Amino acid sequence: MTDETTQKDTAVENKVTPEATTSASANPEAGNDTRSGGRDFKKNRRQTSRRPRQRQEFDQRIISLRRVTRVSSGGRRFSFSVAMVIGDKKGRIGVGTGKAGDTALAIEKAVSSAKKNMITVKTTPEMSIPHEVGAKYCSGVVKLMPAPGRGIIAGSAVRDIAELAGIHHINGKILCGTKNKLNIAKATIKALESLKTPYVSKKKKSEVKVVETVK
Repeated sequence: MTDETTQKDTAVENKVTPEATTSASANPEAGNDTRSGGRDFKKNRRQTSRRPRQRQEFDQRIISLRRVTRVSSGGRRFSFSVAMVIGDKKGRIGVGTGKAGDTALAIEKAVSSAKKNMITVKTTPEMSIPHEVGAKYCSGVVKLMPAPGRGIIAGSAVRDIAELAGIHHINGKILCGTKNKLNIAKATIKALESLKTPYVSKKKKSEVKVVETVK
């Protein structure tokens, strides 16, 4: 008698009602959802609209990042010193330094310092320099030469400055043994600042005027 009752109970438990089958067929994902109520939470997700980032006025590049120490009566105090190069790749370039207890604040100070010391490089129509030039700043000695059709042949901070200034064809040589990139960058800026306006012959000027009148 007990065996018959247990078999009936198991049959009742395993029996599937038509309402359950219709609900499962209507929402197949509800059976897999272990959350309360079997609701579909995908529809309730918040859609955030991301605004496109605005392009900065100048491209930035860090050439030197150091942690410096100042010893006082209270002990050692650490801060960060940053040297940066900024440029718009259209002839404007600047070098600046900043120091602060936080790296982000030091970078911000270096950028503002570089903006104050901006120069405009005199370039040829092929985006090269008009003539050979050299300069010295502290331990940094740099020599720059025009290299039409050869690209940027330079290294260290000279290459960074040439790229951010928008110079496409230049040959730069570092004529010193120093590894201080800040001094090399300052010497390069000094050399570019001493460039003279490229000479244009009268024949070329007349050709340009003729082309303008034809247009």
